[in-house]
Order: sequence, then C-alpha cells, then structure tokens
Amino acid sequence: MERNLNDIIPPSRRRALLGEEADSYAAKPIPPKDYGRAPSPKRQRSQSGFPMGTAVIALIVVLLSAGALYYFSKARVTIYPVERKVTMNGDLLATAGGGTLPFAVISVEKVASKDVKSEGTENVQQAAQGSITISNTQAVAQQLIKNTRFESSDGHIFRIHDSITVPAGKEGAPGTLVVTVYADATGDGYNTPATSFKLPGLKGSKAYDQVTAKSSEAMTGGFAGPRPSVPQATKDKEYEALKTELTTQANAAILEKIPEGYVLLPGGTFISYGALPDAPAAGGDLTLSEKAMATAVVFPRDPLAASIAYANDGSYNGQSVTLKEESGLTLTSANGSAPNPADQEFAFKLVGMASILWNVDGSKIAGAVAGKNREAAETALTGFPEIDHATILIRPFWSSSFPQDPSKIEVVVSGPTKAN
Repeated sequence: MERNLNDIIPPSRRRALLGEEADSYAAKPIPPKDYGRAPSPKRQRSQSGFPMGTAVIALIVVLLSAGALYYFSKARVTIYPVERKVTMNGDLLATAGGGTLPFAVISVEKVASKDVKSEGTENVQQAAQGSITISNTQAVAQQLIKNTRFESSDGHIFRIHDSITVPAGKEGAPGTLVVTVYADATGDGYNTPATSFKLPGLKGSKAYDQVTAKSSEAMTGGFAGPRPSVPQATKDKEYEALKTELTTQANAAILEKIPEGYVLLPGGTFISYGALPDAPAAGGDLTLSEKAMATAVVFPRDPLAASIAYANDGSYNGQSVTLKEESGLTLTSANGSAPNPADQEFAFKLVGMASILWNVDGSKIAGAVAGKNREAAETALTGFPEIDHATILIRPFWSSSFPQDPSKIEVVVSGPTKAN
C-alpha cells in the first residue's frame, strides 16, 4: 500500500503548514495585467493645489490679445467722390497766365535729314537760314514787320519773311520769340556760326537796346554753284516720309515739356513743316532736310474741369474738381492756329465726352468726423457735396467713436464711384 506525505505528517502539523501557506498567498496580491499603457503622470500642483502653469498661460493669452487689439485698432473713412460724365459742345476763352482758365504755350523744333542718291547736277543759288531767339525787355510787345533786318556781329544781314509780335517782358524776364531768318544774299559766306544780332531798323530809339536777338546754332544752307540734284517728285516723296518721322518726334518732345498739373487736349498741337536747304552729301549724294515747328496749348487740369462743369452742369457751384478723362474731347482753335506767345487770349471750341471728378480734402473729412460716433459721423459726411458715398471703419469693436485727434483718422479716397 502506497503512502503520501500527508499520511506521515501529523494532523496538527499539517494544519499549521496549511495556515502558513495560506498566509503567504494572501500577502502576495496578483499584479494587474499590463496592456501596454504607460501610467499617467501625476499632475503637479502647488502646495495649495492651484494649477499655476495654467494661470500663467491664460495671463499671457489675455495680454497678447489686448496688445493685438491695440495694435490693429483703426479709425478710417473711405470716400468715394462724385464723378460725372458730361457731353461738351461749346466755346471757351482762356487767358495767358491767369484768370478763370489760364493757358500756356509749348514750342519745339525738330529737324530730320536723309541722304538721297543723286540723279544729275544743277546750278544752285541758295541763301543760308537758321533760327534766332528775339528778346524784348520792354514792358510792351514789339511789332516787327515782314523783311525786318537782323545784323549779325560780323555784319551779315538776315531777314524775317513774315510780320511778328515779340511778347513784352514781365517780372524781370524778357519776352522771347523764336523765328527763322534768311540771309540777304546767296552763297556759303552766310553760313556763319552762332552769334548775336541787332535790329538796324530800331536804331535811334530806346527799343534798339531793348530788342535784341541771338542764335544758338550756325546758319546753314548757303550755296552758289553746281551740285548734285534729284527730281522734285523724289524730293516730295522723301519730304513726306521725313514729316511722318518729325510728327512723332515733335509730339513726344511736347509731352515731355508739359508742366505738372497741365493737360494737352486732342487737337491742341499745331505743327508746321518747312524744307531746309539741300546740301551735298558724301559720294555725290544729296542731303534732304525737313524741319517741324510744333506749338501746343495746354491748360491746368482743375480750372479746365471747372470751366467744363460750369458749361454743362447746372448744379455745379464752384467746388474743387479735376478732369479725370479728357481723351474724348477735341479742341478746335477759333482762328485755326495756335496762340502766339504774345497773345493774351485764346478762343477755342471743345466737343466730346469728358469725365469730371470732384476733389476731396482729407483733412476736412477727418476734422468733420473727429470725436463723433458712427451715426453722427455719417450725418456729418452728408454735408460734403463732393462725396458720393463713404464707408466707416472703427476698431476695436468696442470703440463706438472716432478719436478726438483728426490726425489719428485715416481718410482714403477711392473708387470707382456710383454712376451719376
């Protein structure tokens, strides 16, 4: 008969052993199963238990938000000015240097040349010619008749081919006029360098010392004898090509000389052309030259807009306006020519479409809305006839009024405007 351990241990000892083993099992709790989750860190708290980190972050957010609102605070009025398109068909009168509608005259000269293959020879008797500037220091204009003589410092006589009027001097500056003069005789002896001139016909009068002239370039073209020639038909064809070239050059030169704030209207440029004396060229060719004399009349943009508004808008009563678009207008001189520098008036007709824009004074707008709430500011803006409509921006959102200081208010003039 087989025996086990329980058979040889006394019952009392067996009960003691079982008690010790039970106690050992009770002292060792079964560990929980690990499912791969890291234990959550313990929240750090101050001794009082308040989360200081959260408080600091919240304070920083509040301060940054307040700073951003202050930085992006704005008081702005955007103005859309009145704009009106008008149809013009009427006569206007401009005056030199002042008045309701002033005007100014711009003059330029351009010369173009081309060498042409000669087709023969001819005997030529040709007078030299060139441009001079006449100065008049008198307080009155000086009339000079056709064929008035101009004597150079070396004794050569040149003449004008048409009667002219030299403007009077003003404000310490002489009146000036640029004209073309022609030698009294043919030949290359009159091809003289730039020089000064006196007017023998004025000798014995005060005007003799007050009306003088000078040239900035040499007199050219004087010739006597045989030289290469081309048929007149060839000359005419080449002169037309030179005129086209000169027209482009003259118009570009005038645009560069328009004073700030002035406008040149379509039709306001007058160009005349003249063939210069032919000259022999290298290789037996002939040099053909053409001169363009361009004169343009220009007007200050704002006074011109006011004159057009008076002529077309019955509600206009002198507000500050400007000409926004003038390309649809055409100017026609009353006498068919440009004003002479000595002319004090220029009569012309304007026909076509124009766009007139009312000017806005931003400082006045800022002053009108300073310190006012939105509703009061909107009411104040209705008192400006130059405003078509406007928008108001006040930030931050809790600000209900514009700053008291107008310099802190931004005024923006914008567009497009509503149609009128």
